[in-house]
Amino acid sequence: MFDIGWTELMIIGIVALIVVGPKDLPKMFRTLGQMMAKMRGMAREFQNAMDDAADASGVKDVARDLRKATNPQSMGLDELNKMRNWDPMKDDGKPAGAKTPPSDEDEAAMDQIAAEMDNLRRERAAKDSAAAKAGSADAVDASGPEDKPAALPTDMTKPRETTHKGEV
Repeated sequence: MFDIGWTELMIIGIVALIVVGPKDLPKMFRTLGQMMAKMRGMAREFQNAMDDAADASGVKDVARDLRKATNPQSMGLDELNKMRNWDPMKDDGKPAGAKTPPSDEDEAAMDQIAAEMDNLRRERAAKDSAAAKAGSADAVDASGPEDKPAALPTDMTKPRETTHKGEV
């Protein structure tokens, strides 16, 4: 309530001990405690009187009706909150985890892609077998760069020659 720490209480106690004196200090604390109890009782009575007046005037009924009227669930806003992160490209509004069966168009497209992949594999196998029969490096280069490692320069073991100005 007052946010007073232990050091502040100790300073107040020392000042009260000096001002009031050790003889009258217990009487003063007793009187202070009784006054605090009376103030708390008065505050409790005031709060109860205000609650009774609010009940009599119907403020609680109005507050309850307002809470019902602004309830997001009763207005359907909870469904809007669920749709906030909805991505139409990811799902069709179906529950999470529900899989849609592929359509005929999807299956036809997948069959076409599979056929193209098979053709590419056959062409590559033909090139590889032709390269193996020919035994030439040009036929191997036609198969693609991912099949052979990059060539390293042959002069890596030789030291570099420098010119008279230190240039390479």
